Amino acid sequence: MWVEDRQYTIVRFSGVFEPVVRRFGFYLHFDSWRENAGPNLWLPAYIYNGEEGLSNTLLGHVSEKSQTRLWGYGRKNAAAEQEFSEISVESSNVQDEMDHGKDSSPIEQQRQFVEQGEESVIAKLEQAGLVSPAGEVEKTLNTVINNIEVTNNLEVQPEIRCRILLVSTLEISSIGHLILISRGLLDVLPDEPSLAAMLAHETAHILLGKSAVPTWAFADELIFPDEESLQRFSFSASEDDEEAASQKALELLKNSPYKDKLASPGLFLRQIDAESKQLTNLISPHLRNSGFFDSELEKSAPALQPAALEQIAALPLGSRIKVDPWSDRVELLKYKPVELKFLSEKLPLGLTPFYPYITRKIDAATAATSVK
Repeated sequence: MWVEDRQYTIVRFSGVFEPVVRRFGFYLHFDSWRENAGPNLWLPAYIYNGEEGLSNTLLGHVSEKSQTRLWGYGRKNAAAEQEFSEISVESSNVQDEMDHGKDSSPIEQQRQFVEQGEESVIAKLEQAGLVSPAGEVEKTLNTVINNIEVTNNLEVQPEIRCRILLVSTLEISSIGHLILISRGLLDVLPDEPSLAAMLAHETAHILLGKSAVPTWAFADELIFPDEESLQRFSFSASEDDEEAASQKALELLKNSPYKDKLASPGLFLRQIDAESKQLTNLISPHLRNSGFFDSELEKSAPALQPAALEQIAALPLGSRIKVDPWSDRVELLKYKPVELKFLSEKLPLGLTPFYPYITRKIDAATAATSVK
């Protein structure tokens, strides 16, 4: 057990739970970490489990590794603040601000309906703690999309933008002009060209007009518990639409700054395909069918070489994104690339133990006293 040296709050503890009698199953070793989300506020954020060669009469010998990530502690407070901020006060001075001289066409009204549904979905997912508040990471993703648009002479209105799902499953989908990409997928993408390939595919859906047209603008469509969000929302596309999007995405990429580096995303897709049967839960999206992984890029990619340390087809989970457990905000991890020394360190789509860099947060009064 580890404690911080001021309030003696537990920041980490590890061990195994062992009751007196256990006839079936296993008790697993764990390593649990807390992070400082505010003055004197330490919250469980990471748990790692790992066992090798467990023996059981029912299952035989099994090995296990798992990661648990916790977030959303401040979500209820944020929801309450939002409710209060939306209160409006009636006044005798209220005026009709509608400009009756500017009626909109049916097409414009259809677009407005789609945009309204798009915003409703994001608001619901963010309220449920499944989408992070927009920040610097989204700006990075939008820059990659801008690179694709500029080199293809595209002017898309309204602008294509990205938001981040906080789940580990490898997900990417689009609704209206909004691309949703999961933390898990961002974690394991090996480089920027691979990221560009994922975003190009969804951009292609948008350009072809095949991004899911929502009916979520109807208020009753969103009346369900937050925990059912991933089951209720569906942005699936047909096989024909996926094939058309793959062809269009390849066209976009061949005109982009990433045109000479397309072997990397193709190799990533090969790695996904190789692991799809073993890592079914990780590679099975909630919001979209897995067709978005089918791409012409995979056909021209080099062969996977599991024994080659220099070939990095995919990264382990947790390689890119850090989530604030209180606010749900995401940041890009900052560390120097590490050269692999052993084959056992090559962990495509794998799991590793946690060793987070813990910092202490203090309030303004304490900070002022420390300065004096």
